[in-house]
Amino acid sequence: MPEGRKTGSLLFCPNCGTLLDSPRDGEPSVTCEQCAHVEPASSYENTVITTRSDPDAFPSALRQKRKTQTKVHESGDQGTLQLRSADEGSTIFYTVHSFFKATLTD
Repeated sequence: MPEGRKTGSLLFCPNCGTLLDSPRDGEPSVTCEQCAHVEPASSYENTVITTRSDPDAFPSALRQKRKTQTKVHESGDQGTLQLRSADEGSTIFYTVHSFFKATLTD
C-alpha cells in the first residue's frame, strides 16, 4: 500500500492526489473521499512545521522609521458637468493636487 505524499503539514492521497483530512482523535486511519484509499493516522506523526514571516509582512510603528512630510505646493482644478436633467443644477468636481517632501528620521 503506497503512503500519502507530504507537502509541509498537508498529506495528499497517493492514488488520486486529493488532500486528505487530518485524523480525528483516536481515529486509526483516514479514508480518501475520492478513491477510498485508506491512509494510516501514523502518517501524520513526527511532522515538524517551521513557520517564518518576512519582516515586512506585519508592519509596526515600532520597527519603522518615521516619515515626516512637509507640504511644498498645493494647487487645484474644478470642472462642472450636467449629469442629470436640465432642471437640476450642475455637478461641480474639485481636484486638489498636493505635493509633499518626505524625509526619514529615526
